Amino acid sequence: MMAKLAVCGGTPVRTREFPKWPVRDIREEEALMDVVRSGEWGIGSRAVAEFDKKFAEFLGVKYAISCTNGTDAISIGLQALGIRAGEEVLLPPYTFMATSTATLAVNAVPIFVDIDPDTYNIDPDKIEEAITDRTRAIIPVHIAGNPADMDRIMRIAKKHNLRVLEDSAQAHGARWAGKMAGTIGDVGTWSFQSSKNVTSGEGGATATHDEKIFDRLFSFQNCGRVRTGKWYEHHNMSGNHRLSAFQAAVLIVQLDRVEEYCVRREKNAAYLDSRLREIGGVEPTVMTPGATRHAYHLYIFRFNSQEFGGVSRSVFLKALQAEGVPCSEGYVPLYKLPLFQHLDESWPALNKVSARYMDYSKVSCPVCERVCREEAVWLTQNMLIGEQSDMDDIAEAVAKIKANIGELRGVAE
Repeated sequence: MMAKLAVCGGTPVRTREFPKWPVRDIREEEALMDVVRSGEWGIGSRAVAEFDKKFAEFLGVKYAISCTNGTDAISIGLQALGIRAGEEVLLPPYTFMATSTATLAVNAVPIFVDIDPDTYNIDPDKIEEAITDRTRAIIPVHIAGNPADMDRIMRIAKKHNLRVLEDSAQAHGARWAGKMAGTIGDVGTWSFQSSKNVTSGEGGATATHDEKIFDRLFSFQNCGRVRTGKWYEHHNMSGNHRLSAFQAAVLIVQLDRVEEYCVRREKNAAYLDSRLREIGGVEPTVMTPGATRHAYHLYIFRFNSQEFGGVSRSVFLKALQAEGVPCSEGYVPLYKLPLFQHLDESWPALNKVSARYMDYSKVSCPVCERVCREEAVWLTQNMLIGEQSDMDDIAEAVAKIKANIGELRGVAE
């Protein structure tokens, strides 16, 4: 019998590429050339000032300030909030490593809190049990663009007098109870790295409603200067974390596309949700109750091996890729990274300032470990900006694999 699955030699469901990212046109080119001709490439650039103002208006906050990247944005944000060496910061293990390394960069101690099994965001039920007398902040990460439960997180923070920094690197345009993700806690941070829904190749930003916090954000972004001080008057230990005018010019244009592409992703994601649920054995993650917009930087669904005849996720991924659908398994739990398994050698200063020795080899977040080991399947945001027929191809590829699961018995992991 001739094989039907592409991984076994059959014809793939899809041979066309999905839409390319980033989306760009003549507007980015003209904006860049305007900066070139202006000669205002760095300090004092009107393009940077314009972007900062436009981004604050987009978010609905009083203050926003751009910076070099999303990792620096988190470190700057923690410093602006007064997080000191040896103090503990609660964060999820299911995120990009920058959330944790930015915490380490200010000599604070990352404490990992397990994730909710339906949303993959930090689980509010697990936060309070992780709080100690050294805890100073919580970093909820709006993973994949799905807002974390900010109402519960803010109540916990208020009860225990903790600061909240929202890692919104994946959540451009996402909303919690009508408010922009990143604008509910004390500080919000964003990334404009090349894969992000708003991008200038690299870049980042912080935002706040609080003028005193903004003053500190400005200082730590800008070589320790203060807004009212002289140029060579440095008040805080910091470096140059400023965005370039070229990046700002691109971002000004990119912001004009946010709403259009948020709507496209939402529409296609809703349709794909319905198609996958018809198949069974694959279940999209749930938008957090209380969230009013998912930004879909990633489309994540849960793979159930039992409903696919016991086939492993790795074999399923191989089969789905062969059908012309790019996909991946996503993260590993952060505390399992070599960095955290050998923290004594890689970050020796931490144990000198920490009130307790953190042996990350003994950390266990069971939900995150299961998600990373056998459950999560990722599709990237560019796959959601096309047509409904693109979603049909994804669903048909999954359905085809399930209908011909017997062919995968001999496929190597």
